[in-house]
Amino acid sequence: MTEIPAPSTFKVKSFGCQMNVYDGERMAEMLTAEGMTVVAEGENADLVVLNTCHIREKAVDKAYSDVGRLTRDDGSRPMIALAGCVAQAEGSEAQRRSKMIDLVVGPQAYHRLPAMVAAVGRGERPVDTDMPAISKFEALPARRKSAPSAFLTVQEGCDKFCTYCVVPYTRGAEISRAFADIVGEAQTLVDGGAREITLLGQNVNAWAGGLDKLIHAIAEIDGLKRIRYTTSHPADMTDELIAAHGEVDKLMPHLHLPVQSGSDVVLKAMNRSHSVESYLRTIKKVRAARPGIAISGDFIVGFPGETDEDFADTLAIVDAVGYASAYSFKYSARPGTPAATMEGAVDPQVMDDRLQRLQARLAEHSLAFNRATIGQDTRILVDRKGRLPGQMIGKSPWLQSIFVETEAAIGTMLDVTVTHALRNSLGGVLRNVEGAA
Repeated sequence: MTEIPAPSTFKVKSFGCQMNVYDGERMAEMLTAEGMTVVAEGENADLVVLNTCHIREKAVDKAYSDVGRLTRDDGSRPMIALAGCVAQAEGSEAQRRSKMIDLVVGPQAYHRLPAMVAAVGRGERPVDTDMPAISKFEALPARRKSAPSAFLTVQEGCDKFCTYCVVPYTRGAEISRAFADIVGEAQTLVDGGAREITLLGQNVNAWAGGLDKLIHAIAEIDGLKRIRYTTSHPADMTDELIAAHGEVDKLMPHLHLPVQSGSDVVLKAMNRSHSVESYLRTIKKVRAARPGIAISGDFIVGFPGETDEDFADTLAIVDAVGYASAYSFKYSARPGTPAATMEGAVDPQVMDDRLQRLQARLAEHSLAFNRATIGQDTRILVDRKGRLPGQMIGKSPWLQSIFVETEAAIGTMLDVTVTHALRNSLGGVLRNVEGAA
């Protein structure tokens, strides 16, 4: 058995959803706590963690392609850890398919990553895709320095079993973190520099204690300016959570509430537990509680059996809601899901046409929402540099990117006036500055 020198540098590459971003951050914190140093972009690392996503077709092929690209010009390679949902789905098969993969760790077991890295150093090729209870959070290191906008996982897994979705199989059943643990981590994030916290979960509003109560508690933290949450399921939008949108000033006026289709026939085939009528009723309640709230959503076109009439119903719900933004995809069969064996496959060219038409309609509504903010005074949280010298970009309360000319640092909150609008961003001029703190 050949021993391998312990890695001293690392990088984590996360793909897919915001929960993967959170998981990637936590893995990086663990490796840093072990004495390793993260490398700058473009530099070689001793250890590379590929934190993968399995939600789209060909995700597995992409993961192996990413592994292959890690071979260096001189033929050497880093230690490679396959993590995330592809790792969970593939398990030990991943190492049979690629000898380059040194360890495989699923999203519920990544708290064991440092021990697995040490095992690789002893010549082993460990695989851990167990799905223990939420005890992994107890094993993670304390959080220290935070980004101005930070993610905080409160719930994982899914019990909804939508027929197209792999999440119940890769993330497991719904589990909720303890109230005290979440509030404690939120306080630590704010102490470390976070001004905005986004609460995360596969079905975040299924958090067992009542997400409204959690939002009210976190809003009491001094120094926290903004609260967001994602992703929500329509079936779990309680009246209390809806009311919180009108009661908690720190809860931003933005709600991501996926509908997936505007056809009740398709929604039933998807095993979505809402109807078009119940979804629209929820949207109406939310807008009554928080007038002007930005609604975003998810759509799948070309689900097995979707007819032209079903697709027309999807366009109709887009018009009825007037989404500020949305994600839209062609149906992608995932092995092991019920939809993968359904009859009525939609022709790929028809899918392409429907997706283009849907995205064009969504773009109209996004632009209309953005244009409606022209002339408004609002506040942004600066989170990155713009493309031009002296330009910075920050998020509005409605989650729009607004670019302004300023020398303010990342983490600063700026009062701006919106001057012009594009589909995906806004322009603004500075009004006054509140220093980052």
